Amino acid sequence: MRIFISTGEVSGDLQGAMLIEALQRQAAIKAIDLEIVALGGDRMAQTGVNLLGKTPKIASIGLVEALPFILPTWKLQRQAKQYLRENPPDLLILIDYCGPNVAIGKYARKYLPQVPILYYIAPQAWLWTTNKKTTEELVYITDHLLAIFSQEARYFAQKGLSVSWVGHPILDRMQQAPTREAAREKFALTPDQTAIALLPVSRKQELKYLLPVVCQAAQQLQEKLPLVHFLIPVALEDYRPTLAAMVAQYGLNATIVDGKSLDALAAADLAIAKSGTVNLELALLNVPQVVVYRLTPLTLWIARTFLNFSVPFLSPVNIVVMEEVVPELFQERATAEQIVQESLELLLNPQRRQQTLSDYQRVREELGEVGVCERAAQEILEYL
Repeated sequence: MRIFISTGEVSGDLQGAMLIEALQRQAAIKAIDLEIVALGGDRMAQTGVNLLGKTPKIASIGLVEALPFILPTWKLQRQAKQYLRENPPDLLILIDYCGPNVAIGKYARKYLPQVPILYYIAPQAWLWTTNKKTTEELVYITDHLLAIFSQEARYFAQKGLSVSWVGHPILDRMQQAPTREAAREKFALTPDQTAIALLPVSRKQELKYLLPVVCQAAQQLQEKLPLVHFLIPVALEDYRPTLAAMVAQYGLNATIVDGKSLDALAAADLAIAKSGTVNLELALLNVPQVVVYRLTPLTLWIARTFLNFSVPFLSPVNIVVMEEVVPELFQERATAEQIVQESLELLLNPQRRQQTLSDYQRVREELGEVGVCERAAQEILEYL
């Protein structure tokens, strides 16, 4: 059986790799000869699949932010479409990555109508106020959706799409997480040291728009907490020189670590993180967090003025229960002063900290059960 998988961004690469490994295990059990070709990143490549092209470095959010990546994305999509037409797979699997994946799905629906399309982890367009067109496109191109959120499953089922809720794959990943004690020992952290994980970057645009304000906040926190130590995971190795330069510029007492490991998250007393899958990882590790995000002012002005853009929440932690479990500082509110204020509240106010941990338990209960990737792989092979 030949499967083509398409995804982008760092989180998509991780989730794609976990799915591929589960597919390989299930195929071995069922004695299925499986060939997988993919668009993704280094983690997917490490599973041994034929990686047609790398997408995490050309991922972005926002209208203006996407401009530098239009040409490389178009070239990669053209390559993928040509491959699909010359080598029609038995199944096309799309993972998140809304714009590029919808384009590939529409192409396959038109030129390869015999190839079923399965969407795993629907883009969060189902949360946006401007979601009507995107929803219609997703329903049009998708034969079956494997949903990771129960709300997502209900939404698309109401739109007439065939849906299964499998749970969130991050539950499987967290089975590999170290204990807090082992993680702190790895970084030689003493009991009196406060460890703060800084997680502002997984896309190139965030080096410019998000990293500086997070480093400014870290500098102010270091002045107030002399024993603080910052742990900074590297999402992509290309970003390491910039991260190192910013650490030096702001004089941070910090360790830059491998972003593939969960050690830095498990060792932390607090995290300052961009919105994304990492928020769920922190919640499952019981690490309080401040979620921040910024776009270019022009992008946000266009979205608010012409597209009526509005979302109830940015962080998956809050989306799961549709309540503010963790503070979100978006755009105008994402200032160094606000980040410091929220961080100190979570670090020094026992009641606030305990409330966060109690709310995390509710989030955990809404994510499903461990074994998500195996269930997804079984459904995929049974569907074929």
